[in-house]
Amino acid sequence: MSDALKTTQDNKTVNTKPRVLLIAEAANPEWVSVPLEGWSHSTAISRITEAHIATQLRNRDAFVRAGLTEGVDFTAIDSQRVAKPLGELAYKLNGGKGKGWTTIMAFNALSYYYFERQLWKTFGADLKAGKFDLVHRITPLSPTVPSLLAKKLAKINVPFVAGPLNGGLPWPKGFDGARRKEKEWLSYVRNAYKMLPGYRSMRKHASAMIIGSRATYEQMESAYYDRCVYIPENAIDPARFNTRINRQPNKPLRLAFVGRLVPYKGADMLLHAAAPLIRAGKVIVDLVGDGPMRNELTALAKELKISEGVIMDGWVEHTKLQDRLLLSDVFAFPSIREFGGAVVLEAMAIGLVPVIMDYGGPGELVSPETGYAIPIGHREQIIARVGKALEELTADPANIQQMGVKARQRVFNHFTWDAKAAMTLEVYRWVLGQRDDKPDFGMPLPDGIEAQTYLTHTTSSSNEKSVTTV
Repeated sequence: MSDALKTTQDNKTVNTKPRVLLIAEAANPEWVSVPLEGWSHSTAISRITEAHIATQLRNRDAFVRAGLTEGVDFTAIDSQRVAKPLGELAYKLNGGKGKGWTTIMAFNALSYYYFERQLWKTFGADLKAGKFDLVHRITPLSPTVPSLLAKKLAKINVPFVAGPLNGGLPWPKGFDGARRKEKEWLSYVRNAYKMLPGYRSMRKHASAMIIGSRATYEQMESAYYDRCVYIPENAIDPARFNTRINRQPNKPLRLAFVGRLVPYKGADMLLHAAAPLIRAGKVIVDLVGDGPMRNELTALAKELKISEGVIMDGWVEHTKLQDRLLLSDVFAFPSIREFGGAVVLEAMAIGLVPVIMDYGGPGELVSPETGYAIPIGHREQIIARVGKALEELTADPANIQQMGVKARQRVFNHFTWDAKAAMTLEVYRWVLGQRDDKPDFGMPLPDGIEAQTYLTHTTSSSNEKSVTTV
């Protein structure tokens, strides 16, 4: 254990950094999606608290390669006995990686019970001895994965924080075909997760639940609203996005799309929407990604007579994505079902103007000053609305530069991992009784407010305002 974990209760003061056991079962700096989020969020919190990370054994080597010391900075929990066979079974049932997210979460819920059991064996004595001020479960992110730990911690008066919880975005009407192709069979009976052991006890005994999206907040029972704090799921590492577009827009305008080439991501709708502008020589579309629709999209481009204006080079490594995005002016991403939308933030961080659907995570990241959040609708409506937005952008290229600057500023104000960690710290202070009022950062986060000024709080021992600097 680190020195921070050996701090005694007698030494704890209001100004002492909280001693936090961070549960990040999925956390890996070398992967993408949820594991990268778990790593980024937990390490950002570790920079401003006395934290120890509990992660799954499969992440241990990556943690060490990143410079962390096992037993001091983190502990690898071995739950492979259950996690490995269940993961393999979920993969087989879904017919391949990246499909059947609801099924994957159902199997994750089963393996997470065992992970928590092993975690309690490892840290139960330390928790009972008061070596941690609170426990925060960062991952799993899904609200369908319950915790039996919350009740155990309540019995020993150790606060439990869960989140960001995010998921369960309903499939929009008219896209059942995409739903079936994604093998989302269990999504039709998704609410069955409420019968899982620990579902109600986690919500009942949690001191706070960080909610990562409006959709997840709306699914939460109103009886628990008093413990819910909205903080969006995703963020970016400024060191990876330290370049911005500072030039006149391309002629023709270049649109970037990044994602799996599957029906719900909407690449085909983007081609239909952009087709008139491509034929007029006003737009080029760069489809970054791969998937089962690649041949179909190639045929569609030929059918629409826009092949010369569509680039399809396949996947780009995540570490090289910034360089590819820098070639474009607009991030056009009409995906109809995104929980978080990390790639939208990455595009905004280098000054691209986002054109996204106002449904799920992306709609909470983009404001009217920073991009186009298109109302959801049926397929033909989406094509028409995206097409109109693209026409406006091509008609007024100067506006692209202005909106791009504001998009980048919004990301660096609100959506860095350090900004998110600072907001999370305010949740800790609240559950530890170091501030009287529940943190409220707005839902969605507002424009035009610097991160270091909106994190004001009132301590429980004083009426003086203080500021958390990001």
